[in-house]
Amino acid sequence: MSMHGVCFRAPGEVAWAAVPDPRLTQDDDAIVAVEVAGLCGSDLHPYFGRETGLDAGTVLGHEFVGLVLQVGPAVRTVRPGDRVYAPFSTSCGECRTCLSGLTSRCERGQLFGWISNGVGLHGGQAERVRVPLADGTLKRVPEGLSPEAALLLGDNFSTACYCADLADIRPEGVTVVIGAGAVGLLGILAARRHGAATIVAIDPVPERRARATALGARAFEPGLEAVEAVYTLGGGRGADSVMEFVGLPAAQRLAWQVLRPGGVMAVIGCHSSGFAFTPSEAYDKNLTYRTGRCPARHYMDQLTEQVMRELPNITQVVTHRFAPSDCVRAYDIFANQREGCLKAVFDF
Repeated sequence: MSMHGVCFRAPGEVAWAAVPDPRLTQDDDAIVAVEVAGLCGSDLHPYFGRETGLDAGTVLGHEFVGLVLQVGPAVRTVRPGDRVYAPFSTSCGECRTCLSGLTSRCERGQLFGWISNGVGLHGGQAERVRVPLADGTLKRVPEGLSPEAALLLGDNFSTACYCADLADIRPEGVTVVIGAGAVGLLGILAARRHGAATIVAIDPVPERRARATALGARAFEPGLEAVEAVYTLGGGRGADSVMEFVGLPAAQRLAWQVLRPGGVMAVIGCHSSGFAFTPSEAYDKNLTYRTGRCPARHYMDQLTEQVMRELPNITQVVTHRFAPSDCVRAYDIFANQREGCLKAVFDF
């Protein structure tokens, strides 16, 4: 039997194509019927050819909410009929790394939507998806949590909060957010959770700057004016914390430019090229550089109740909805920031 999924063909090319139905292959697997799936900036790395090695025919996507259809005999925490959400990578919940809270580096974990040389997992932009390590990976959607909020908890909002945690935000200091896409805008909310009073958002897209301003940030396009504004707000020293969500050399260089001596640079943008500043430049600023893959499953446990109680507005970043069969147009609009697109989802 077959189903359909949004498949990677080549850089710049995706297709709604027939793929084999997922099946239980391990006792701890689950099969989930996808109801809503997200498009993420990380999906754009292979789409733009910045990241290589993804097999043609791989089902894309690592953000999904859906109904459990089947479970293996070892699965205990979810049952058929449960509505579930997932992080972007699987995790057992039992190894030493998972127990430390770093679920994104589970000893048995895999990324959804990444198959290279025949090895890996298909993603969630499909009618159905196989979820290994179901007990440690899936979480039941509580009543009152919208599918869109659950989707964001599985990646974008958790990632934003992880970045804010890494950034060592000082309420009385200056926090800079570089990149005001969906995760960057959620990063402004995450910085507010840490008490940040002065936040500067830097992004080249006017609509995104307007959204950042609406969230209480001072917004600038990249350039000298933005750098000068940060130094002025920082009493001539620069930013105490920088949250970099872009993953391109120009953004990393800008982060270095605005950071004060002794400041913290938290980098969540997924970089595929070399550093945009040298070790000696880092040394000369005594900067602290923190980065890494967000342990989203850990954050799902930490953040879900707070989102339901205080932050239902995180879903405002979802601006576009598409049928998955319209994936070519969806990827074009999302990748090229057309029509004011921030966050796009597929409705199944």
